[in-house]
Amino acid sequence: MCFYRKQQSEVGKARVVVLLPDIAVMNIYSSTNIATTKPIQRVALARRSPLFSGIAQPDCLTILAVAYERNFLRRQKIFLEHDPVTQVVLLVAGCVKEMQFSQNGGEVILRLDGPGELVGPAWCSTKGHYSSAQAIQPSKTFIWDADRFERLALCFPALQRNTARMLDERLATMQQRFRELSTDTAASRLSNEVLRLADQMGRQINGHIQISLSHEELAQLTATSHFTVSRLRAKWEERGIVTAQREVLLVRNLAALADVAQIEARSTVRPSD
Repeated sequence: MCFYRKQQSEVGKARVVVLLPDIAVMNIYSSTNIATTKPIQRVALARRSPLFSGIAQPDCLTILAVAYERNFLRRQKIFLEHDPVTQVVLLVAGCVKEMQFSQNGGEVILRLDGPGELVGPAWCSTKGHYSSAQAIQPSKTFIWDADRFERLALCFPALQRNTARMLDERLATMQQRFRELSTDTAASRLSNEVLRLADQMGRQINGHIQISLSHEELAQLTATSHFTVSRLRAKWEERGIVTAQREVLLVRNLAALADVAQIEARSTVRPSD
């Protein structure tokens, strides 16, 4: 059973009544939780995410009332591997990489999170985080206490369904990438990854799509070498498909890149990279 209490909130010039769940009986106006974005703007940001799909605006206000905003600078850590899972993090702007480190200290990128995606687990876990998360662009997040988020999910079934759907899609993407690592050529893996990144975190600039990643990060994502990424990028650049700058890849012809991915996918045996 979920209980509510009323709270008045200013949204524009209108005074609205927001039903806050009893789990929100807390000082949401404490110095650490003061929002830098107005409630209606927070809702607009949040509703771009599949997490809030099909959730009415008053319910969005309720759910967001117990979240706080936090901005992260480029290269700033969000959480570390083995840290206890105490928060649920929704990325609303920027880009975050989730990674693990090998025994010799080498970094391996597991996935990239773009605006609208959850960063890390969505539920409490006694085993801690399985990866570290770091902003690779200036990023804005909405953060909930993990226990409160679980109780919110019980109060709002759509929130629970959306969370499960997002995690299922994350698993499907990981499975696809694993299959590509096992069977596809380096060119196929790289072209498919760039297509995913263009959709996930690409920025439209003068009719082209900008992806802010270094060659080293692309190499980690596709389990290939920096040299191979540079070689393929140079080949595609000659064909007018991409243009590379420092830590930026500009996709000039998305259709041609999709053709490359389709042609390369016909190879069923992965050659040496």
